[in-house]
Amino acid sequence: MKHLTYILVCLLVGATMLMATGCKTAKMKDADEAYDRGEYDKAANIYHRIYNKLKNKEDRWLRGEVAFQMGLCHRQLNQSSRAAAAFQNAIRYEYEDSMAIFYLAEALHHEGKYKDAIDRYNEFLEKVPGHYLSQQGIRGCQLGPKWKQEGSRYIVKSAKLFNSRRADFCPMFLDVNADQLYFTSSTEKAMGEAKSEITGTKNSDVFFSKMDDKGKWTRPEPAGGELNTDQDEGITAFSPDGSTMYLAKAVRKDAPSSIEIYTSQRSEAKWSAPVKFEITADTLSAYCDPAVSADGKWLYFSSDMPGGQGGKDLWRINIADKHGTLENLGDQINTPGDERFPYCRTDSLLYFSSNGHPGMGGLDLYRATLQPSGKWFIENMGSPMNSAWDDFGITYGKGESGYFSSNRGDARGYDHIFSFEKPDLKIWISGYILDKDDEPVPNAIIRIVGSDGSNQKAAGKPDGSFRFDLQRGVSYVMMAGAKGYLNGKQEFASDPEEADAEYNVDFVLAAINKPQVIEHIFYDYNKATLRPESKEALDEMVQVMKDNPNIKIEMAAHTDRVGSDKFNNDLSQRRAKSVVDYLIAHGIKADRLVAHGYGKTRPKTVTKRIASQYPQFKEGDVLNEEFVKGLSDEDRAAADQVNRRTEFEVISTSWQMY
Repeated sequence: MKHLTYILVCLLVGATMLMATGCKTAKMKDADEAYDRGEYDKAANIYHRIYNKLKNKEDRWLRGEVAFQMGLCHRQLNQSSRAAAAFQNAIRYEYEDSMAIFYLAEALHHEGKYKDAIDRYNEFLEKVPGHYLSQQGIRGCQLGPKWKQEGSRYIVKSAKLFNSRRADFCPMFLDVNADQLYFTSSTEKAMGEAKSEITGTKNSDVFFSKMDDKGKWTRPEPAGGELNTDQDEGITAFSPDGSTMYLAKAVRKDAPSSIEIYTSQRSEAKWSAPVKFEITADTLSAYCDPAVSADGKWLYFSSDMPGGQGGKDLWRINIADKHGTLENLGDQINTPGDERFPYCRTDSLLYFSSNGHPGMGGLDLYRATLQPSGKWFIENMGSPMNSAWDDFGITYGKGESGYFSSNRGDARGYDHIFSFEKPDLKIWISGYILDKDDEPVPNAIIRIVGSDGSNQKAAGKPDGSFRFDLQRGVSYVMMAGAKGYLNGKQEFASDPEEADAEYNVDFVLAAINKPQVIEHIFYDYNKATLRPESKEALDEMVQVMKDNPNIKIEMAAHTDRVGSDKFNNDLSQRRAKSVVDYLIAHGIKADRLVAHGYGKTRPKTVTKRIASQYPQFKEGDVLNEEFVKGLSDEDRAAADQVNRRTEFEVISTSWQMY
């Protein structure tokens, strides 16, 4: 949990002391009263001095009680290692409140000591079966190592320019231009001289930084005007136009401190004195962590007011018309733990922090996406956005980048600002556009239509190569075409996994001005019956006709040199007709097809592709009867196989165009 002033007060409201009333020294009374006021730093110091003086055996029970109270102070101050040590001592001295076990589990969880934390959570569950936060804590401890190992594409870095030696937290961009960043800090440069007895640091002020003409952030300075005071100014949020600021403000009263939401108006570079934003007549509850919806209509905030799920809940209220619009965000988002720091990126995308959902420790960042059904889909943002420490207060700038705050790596529990960026996935598809003789088709055009609604066009290079980027998890239909060639189509689906990848797809285009062999067409021996293994090639031919709806073709069949002219002419004619009949049966109009059997009258000329398959032949060799007779038996068989073929040739490109 966050334990800076504005947070501490929010956690304090409604707290009660469980200590026994007898045998209290004056110093103990001072410590108790300081704790009741939320002055945790002061109370911790007093309890520590008392603890060190209790050395007698008869003081054992009181030593356990003081250790417990000391643990509560360190817990509130976000000093998990000190809290763990204190609660361990409370248990060692047999302090009766079993919450010491839960708080110890929570502190160990916060330290990333997942195995030890699970043991303590289970120990507490034996005493309080079904305890929700313990169950969720165990779940988080089980998932934490997995999230850390898996990581994510987020790149997280310390935003050193914005960070001081004290607490710096909850960055927020002024508007969509993302060139002014506001945040809260208890740096020594904050107004006033007095140190807070709650945190031991100065009360927080609002600071800001601008981006200069070179895209560099300027050194932070206090927000101008009447905004900052010697009181505690906390989290900021802004109307979409950046003219109104909503801020949490800790107001000191006779009773314990409380958090309320105020507004301030911007005039040029100065902010007006804050004015309280009235939410309800309830003066006992805390109202903190303001956020404004993307359309500027709703104020989201965190509160422990009655009617929630327990702890701090996320609520919202209509800014212009408050009457009757106050609503809790419900039990999908809110838990018996604390839900804090909402951030509305769009009307259906909400970010927040919680210690009630399974997490890596402390507060974790979550993304909630509103589904068409009205339900929220909630995701832990994983590592490195989350850590075993508190991670909260996110804001997005341009694209998938922005800032958030965390106290990771700071033993004093101070929060600091971190930048994050999620680089675009690099998903490429590349390949070559070739003709059926393996020659490159230069300067082809590829049209790409995606299932996400995208429609783009890319040009191939003179060597037939192409390369362009895609999006993950999208199905594409790609059509390649070039002058003098039929169109070729490919379908492709990119992997939904978040990882860089490059895929390869080649197009083979059929030239219009020469016959094209259809590979893998097989007939029964000396018959015209198509064999089943021909189906794939024939179906591809059907698709070619559909992809090129204005062509008319001649389907030609050829035989080898064996047999009489009459036999071969008749056999090849029947084979050509078998192919045409198949195409007609699969939806191709009969008047787009001509069957012609050429027998052995058109021996094949060896192409570059054939030469690569049959290196015994040279490109340009004509496999006529005279040439074949001069070959070895093995090479004659290969030549005969090349000559036995089914081809198609385009005889018109204007079928039904007029």
